[in-house]
Amino acid sequence: METQVIVLNGGSSAGKSSIARGLQDLLPAPWLTLGTDTLVAALPASLREAGSGIGFGPDGQVKTGAVFRALDVAWSAGVAQIARSGARVIVDDVFLGGAASQARWHGALVGLAVLWVGVRCDPAVAEARERARGDRVPGMARTQADLVHVGVTYDLTVDTTHMDARSAAQHIAAHVM
Repeated sequence: METQVIVLNGGSSAGKSSIARGLQDLLPAPWLTLGTDTLVAALPASLREAGSGIGFGPDGQVKTGAVFRALDVAWSAGVAQIARSGARVIVDDVFLGGAASQARWHGALVGLAVLWVGVRCDPAVAEARERARGDRVPGMARTQADLVHVGVTYDLTVDTTHMDARSAAQHIAAHVM
């Protein structure tokens, strides 16, 4: 079966979004990139704070409330429906819940051909990228670098510590059927 969904999971500043753009350039058919940043940007301001929504601590910790988690489940189901409707989708996500986050996506994506990709990056390198970007809460990259991979199973893993996004995208594209 031809790959319908590519799930990129990695911590903040690991290079997922750059890899997704590279895949869009390399793969012959059009692919949509949808991810956690898209979901967070779609939230009303009232849910971009601790409590029932999503909050970012001064140390880079991300805390999610019940309302955000319910919207995240709906988001996953919606992304899966986009793929079921014939669009190819690259999911750019951060599995804060590790294996539980992957299980949620597994449930949403049932029946679809999915390529699960771990995007790893040395915490110090991701932290340096985070500082250079200036648009992230300091500490988020280091906190998430290993946490998001705990208990997660992949078809393929790329490490962007010493591999640029284009090379990582080429490696992933070679595995897309």
